[in-house]
Amino acid sequence: MAETLDWTLVRSFLAVAEHKSLSAAARALSLTQPTIGRHVDALEAALGVVLFTRSVHGLKLSEAALDLVPHAKAMAATAAALARAASGEAADERGTVRITASDVVGAEVLPGILARARAAHPAIAFELALSNRTENLMLREADIAVRMVRPTQRNLIARKIGDVPVMLYAHRSYVKRRGTPRTLSDLAGHDVIGYDTDMRALEAFTAQGFAASREVFALRTDNQIAQLALLRAGAGIGGMQRQLAAREKDLAPVLHGAVRIPLEMWLVTHEDLRTSRRVRVVYDFLGDALTAYVKLKP
Repeated sequence: MAETLDWTLVRSFLAVAEHKSLSAAARALSLTQPTIGRHVDALEAALGVVLFTRSVHGLKLSEAALDLVPHAKAMAATAAALARAASGEAADERGTVRITASDVVGAEVLPGILARARAAHPAIAFELALSNRTENLMLREADIAVRMVRPTQRNLIARKIGDVPVMLYAHRSYVKRRGTPRTLSDLAGHDVIGYDTDMRALEAFTAQGFAASREVFALRTDNQIAQLALLRAGAGIGGMQRQLAAREKDLAPVLHGAVRIPLEMWLVTHEDLRTSRRVRVVYDFLGDALTAYVKLKP
């Protein structure tokens, strides 16, 4: 076994371990799939172990790989901290801040906030990554994350912004055409916009008393931007953040006395970034702006 390991190989291994495929890991690291494959092969040769086996669900970590993941994550955290310390920007209010958020928050909530942030801090450039996947701040995939679930990773600074209720709405053209359901059971006779594979969302609807199996939804997509577009088009009844729906004059509330799904909003960064002036400035700006968003009344 090699006494020292090339961090590039370990980084690629960790990306494959997290994303479960060479292609997804390549996209995450902005490399090519063959390059990622060569890195994994080289690391296996250096360590003398098999790291992955193929399964119907993608690449599966071997027992040896599972033992290596915590150490690889520790290396990633150290490398990220080293990069931040060497950037020379820690005490300067300039540079780049990368923010990740869910698709609908990134597309519908953050643009106006970032426009104001850019005007207030013109020396800071912003990168916005839209994904419903929980971005890994430990691997520096982002500097700041807006998450709709409580973060569980260690070494993170998390601020709960508040609760954003998801409620049911329909376009007034749909209500005029199909009428308004009066009870949860009435939804069975309507075109309901819902999720395709997101089981957590289905469970949330079920907890409200609505038997939300996948087949109940006449229009299915896990992309919340698409769900909002379907609502705007009058395609059916669907869930939306109350604060977002309040902006849409043509969306009418449906069964608000019966359906209210609480959604937490968190602002998260890595603890190592506390000393970065630009990240702290943006973190505080986002915190204030998102708090104002959460407090919006319909």
